[in-house]
Amino acid sequence: MGSDGGSGNDHGDEEDRNPVLLVRGDREFLVQPGEEMGTDLGVLEVPEDVEPGQTLETHLDEEFQVRRLRGPDLFHHFERTGAPMVPRDVGLVIGETGISRGDCVLDAGTGTGVLAASMARAGAEVVTYERDPEFADVARENMELGGIAEEVDVRTGDLREELEALEPSSFDVLTLDTGDAADVVAHAPDLLVEGGFVAVYSPFIESTREVVEAAREADLANVRTRETIQREMQFDDRGSRPSTAPVGHTGYLTIARNE
Repeated sequence: MGSDGGSGNDHGDEEDRNPVLLVRGDREFLVQPGEEMGTDLGVLEVPEDVEPGQTLETHLDEEFQVRRLRGPDLFHHFERTGAPMVPRDVGLVIGETGISRGDCVLDAGTGTGVLAASMARAGAEVVTYERDPEFADVARENMELGGIAEEVDVRTGDLREELEALEPSSFDVLTLDTGDAADVVAHAPDLLVEGGFVAVYSPFIESTREVVEAAREADLANVRTRETIQREMQFDDRGSRPSTAPVGHTGYLTIARNE
């Protein structure tokens, strides 16, 4: 993963080989161009030059539609090593921090890699740490599957033990999804550029409080925490109302800024 921009001439070929979705009804398969895919509907050979919008047929003449991979598809098709961050929370992280092309992001708690991959697809270069070697291997495979292996550097290890080796003020955004996030937040002013953001996701209020206290002690600005909740709506002949299913709580998101 480089930051000198010298690989620009290669992007055309890389984009031509981006993974695509093969869709038939409610069935979807994420594949690489040039792959052969076997299903109960027959064997399908995916051309190297496959393009979204095409229709491909198996050797049994069963049709699949080719669809371009979108960010939320990563959540459904990545191999899982735990509960990945859901798309709405990924969107909040990217929206609240403004992650975009040219940014360098430091991430910890890779897990399945949905957040890291989504930030890379938004244009950022991502360095992400995962303590479990097996989880890290799966995350690397997911980055290959998602077509962003060059943009995401998955490192096996504990970020807290690597802080001194990282170049000061070299990251635009720090994203954390670990139980010990408060320990890293304390070092955010040394890691982030001026105006850089911290985003910490936690399912538990106790660790969220520790993060907030660490952010304040580090003199980070605009420290704020929001619970992430979404309610599905129901529309039928009787009327319209929120679903009676349990409230869609997923976690707590704390945002702060280095000023």
